Amino acid sequence: MILPWLILIPFIGGLLCWQGERYSATLPRWIALLTMSLLLVLGLWLWATGDFTLAPAPEAAPLWSAEFRLSWIERFGIELHLALDGLSMLMVVLTGLLGVLSVLCSWKEIQQKVGFFHLNLMWILGGVVGVFLAVDLFLFFFFWEMMLVPMYFLIALWGHSGSTGNTRITAATKFFIFTQASGLIMLVAILGLVFVHYSQSGVLTFNYADLLKTQLAPGTEFLLMLGFFISFAVKFPVIPFHSWLPDAHAQAPTAGSVDLAGILLKTAAYGLLRFALPLFPNASAEFAPIAMGLGVFAIVYGALVSFAQTDIKRLVAYSSVSHMGFILIAIYSGSQIALQGAVVQMIAHGLSAAALFILCGQLYERLHTRDMREMGGIWSRMPWLPAVSLFFAAAALGLPGTGNFVGEFLVLIGTFPQAPWITVLASTGLVLGSVYSLIMIHRAYFGPARTEGALLGLNGRELSMVLGLAGLLILLGVYPQPVLDTSAASMQGVQQWLSTALTQLVSAR
Repeated sequence: MILPWLILIPFIGGLLCWQGERYSATLPRWIALLTMSLLLVLGLWLWATGDFTLAPAPEAAPLWSAEFRLSWIERFGIELHLALDGLSMLMVVLTGLLGVLSVLCSWKEIQQKVGFFHLNLMWILGGVVGVFLAVDLFLFFFFWEMMLVPMYFLIALWGHSGSTGNTRITAATKFFIFTQASGLIMLVAILGLVFVHYSQSGVLTFNYADLLKTQLAPGTEFLLMLGFFISFAVKFPVIPFHSWLPDAHAQAPTAGSVDLAGILLKTAAYGLLRFALPLFPNASAEFAPIAMGLGVFAIVYGALVSFAQTDIKRLVAYSSVSHMGFILIAIYSGSQIALQGAVVQMIAHGLSAAALFILCGQLYERLHTRDMREMGGIWSRMPWLPAVSLFFAAAALGLPGTGNFVGEFLVLIGTFPQAPWITVLASTGLVLGSVYSLIMIHRAYFGPARTEGALLGLNGRELSMVLGLAGLLILLGVYPQPVLDTSAASMQGVQQWLSTALTQLVSAR
């Protein structure tokens, strides 16, 4: 029952937060902190005790480190089927960690409807854990869509006001429409796959293991794969489906930005690794050059557009588009080294982007502006925050000794034998990344001061959050072996599916 409890704990905690507001405005905060701490501890315990040499692979029934099955809608072959392997384990631990930070960073920021805020925050995180554990495709779709409504409320009710014509309601609606529409495309693709399997076997099922055995005609496989890819590409986000992201990040409260950048974008990468590639290996191999091209374009475009931003949160948001491009290249490379680099990069980007958004929130609380043209001269007037920001900006650009460097290095070195030109072009993103990261620090913290007087430094709660993230990022950069060991079997399975299909594609030509 440990897997259902990983999902139920945030949902129950959210309801308790909502009701706890009747008694005290502080009670929901403590309930939420306890809830996410419990999720993190359970995740770490599972990680410490689990056997992650078991993972789905071709030519065999999927093996899992932990599994839970319960019949749900028998007539349609839908089950409450949850399973855990190394990849989903790492993502669940990341969700628990960033969930704790989301609660902490909104401790002072959120003063209205505190209970309802934490209900939405907990339910987003519960839906995310459900996405990482569900291996029944209907259940996966259910959790995928369930994340959207709480995130809509989070942005619409507690978001920051934006520029004229770019309000928090506009940003929330844009996010909802983009992700809802893409989810419906995925539902059509899931139903298409289920009906093809039914026509072959006479069994109506949404079970992952059964659908892996489905024989698909090349045209059908490509269309169904495209349905999954478009849905994941919107959440990833892949250009040109990215336009919801900067608005959502800029208007969201700090906790919303932490969850969006740290976890929600990773659900798309997880979906590609768990579903799109194993279910449609031949179509994925055929599509790989296009996907890798989109990844390179995202790296360069995201970096160049980041350079042009004046809003510090929009700059960090566009930098996420650039960093996620490395993960997209790695997923379609067919190299296990690159795939493991993608997992490290997912975790490192989750930590560094969350930290940068937390720092942006702390800066906004003190200056009441996100416009870097109105900042400047802060370095000598505010203890701690500028120096910590410099560390995370350096980490984001891939400074050796941080997790981002390990992730990007593995992605590039693993991709080079398969696609040298793609690797060369992607490497330019590292140079551009250093430009926009250092420009951000210069504009925000150096130069002439716009106002006089000292600014309030970081308190103990704020400092413990960012220093904790800095320590984890350095630990991941210096000793990434536990993450690599945990993800090895899962990534080997994905690599086998894609490399077999790539080999067949080359021999057919």
